[in-house]
Amino acid sequence: MCGDTTQHPTRRRYPDGVLRLEILRNIDADGFEVVNGLLEAAERADGQRALSDHLWLDLRQGGRRGFAAIIGWEDDHDHPVAYAQVSRGNDSWSLDLVVHPHHRYDMAAIGPEMLDAALDVVRSEGGGHVHWWVFEPSAIYFELAEKTGLHPGRELFQMRRPLPLDTDLSNRIEPGFTRGFSFSDDAAAWLDVNNRAFASHAEQGDWDIDTLTARTREPWFDADGFRIAEIDGAIAGFCWTKMHPGSVGEIYVIAADPAFAGRGLGSKLTIAGLVWLADHGAKTGMLYVDTGNHPAVTMYRKLGFVSAHRERAFVGDIH
Repeated sequence: MCGDTTQHPTRRRYPDGVLRLEILRNIDADGFEVVNGLLEAAERADGQRALSDHLWLDLRQGGRRGFAAIIGWEDDHDHPVAYAQVSRGNDSWSLDLVVHPHHRYDMAAIGPEMLDAALDVVRSEGGGHVHWWVFEPSAIYFELAEKTGLHPGRELFQMRRPLPLDTDLSNRIEPGFTRGFSFSDDAAAWLDVNNRAFASHAEQGDWDIDTLTARTREPWFDADGFRIAEIDGAIAGFCWTKMHPGSVGEIYVIAADPAFAGRGLGSKLTIAGLVWLADHGAKTGMLYVDTGNHPAVTMYRKLGFVSAHRERAFVGDIH
C-alpha cells in the first residue's frame, strides 16, 4: 500500500490488539497520503505540524538516503494509529513519533514498539547519535525515552511577541540594513556563512546546495523575506523569515557570520525580520531558542518576546 518495503511487516501485540508495523525506506504518493492523513489529524489536535522541516521534506521527497518510515496499523482500523520516522543528517539521526489523537490513551503501549522499530533502523545503518524532539513532553515521554535508551537533552523555548513593533524598536534599524535573497547571487556565500555559524548544530549545520534548494521550493518560501545583511560587500548575517497561517510570522533561521561577532547584529537582524513580517501581515512574531542560551533569551526578552511553550530533545548514542 505504501511504497517498497525493505522488510516484511511485523506483528507485535500490545494490550488492546495487534500492532502491525510497516517499515518503508521509500514512500510513494499513496503512502504519503496515508501518512499525511495521520499528520493532519495530529496537527488539528495539537495546533502545530507534527514533523520538523527536515523530516517533512524527507517524507515529501519519498525517502532519501537514511530515511525510514514506520507505520503502525491495527487490523480493525482503516487508518494508521501511529507513525515514526528517522532521517539522517549532519552526523546524527532525527527521530519523530506521532500517535493518532484517537489512540493516545495507549501511548505507553504503542510508543515503545514504534520507537524500538525506529531505533532498530538506526542500528541497521551502523548506529549513531539520535535526537527525538517532543512538544511539551509529559511524564510518559520521559518514561518512553528511558525505556528505549534515550535521555533528556536540549530544550527550546518557543517565544512570541505581538506585532507590529513600537516605533522605538523599529527605528533602531537604518534603511537598507537588509535586503532580499537572490539564489543565483547569494547561495554559495550564504551556505558558507550558515555552515560556519552552525558548525556544531545537528539540523542547521553542514547544509549543501541541495538542502537549500529544497527549502526554497517549499510553498511558504519568500526570497524577499529571506533577509540578508551586508558589511563591506560580504554577507555579515541573515534573518530568514517564514509566514504561518493565522498571521503568525516566524524568525525561522537567524545568524551572524562569526567573523562579525560582537557588533550587535543579532538584535538588529531580529528587528529587521520582525519589521518585514509585520509589513507583510503578521500580527504575532515567533521564534525558537535554546533555553540554555541565556544571552539570546535575554536579548529576545528585551525585544518583547515571552515564552509560549517548551520543546525537549531526547538523545542517545545507538549502537
